[in-house]
Amino acid sequence: MTYYPPISPYAAGLGGKCPRCGQGELFDGFLGLKPACPVCALDYAKADSGDGPAVFVIFIVGFVAVALAFVARFVWYAPIWLAFALSAGLAVIMILALLRPLKATLIALQYANKAAEGRLEE
Repeated sequence: MTYYPPISPYAAGLGGKCPRCGQGELFDGFLGLKPACPVCALDYAKADSGDGPAVFVIFIVGFVAVALAFVARFVWYAPIWLAFALSAGLAVIMILALLRPLKATLIALQYANKAAEGRLEE
């Protein structure tokens, strides 16, 4: 059995790396997971972040986008179409920037905490 030093789940997640070795790529494409780590052969089949990343992104991006629309409309006195365009543009950029690292971080935290499905008996 090979020993792997502990990897910070946050560093592995933000880098999109394997939660066990911290070297191999986690993603195949934008959000799809590879079947296994190309370096340590960790099977990613049980890695499931569910809807968690999307929920976090909705809360973060929604707050920032609405705040920007409010400031653009009522502080800068921008027309409503411009406030909407600025807010929507920022929302799309933030969604694309945050979704992948948050998904990887939740998967790395799942691995680090040995999370599994709930069961009544062992």
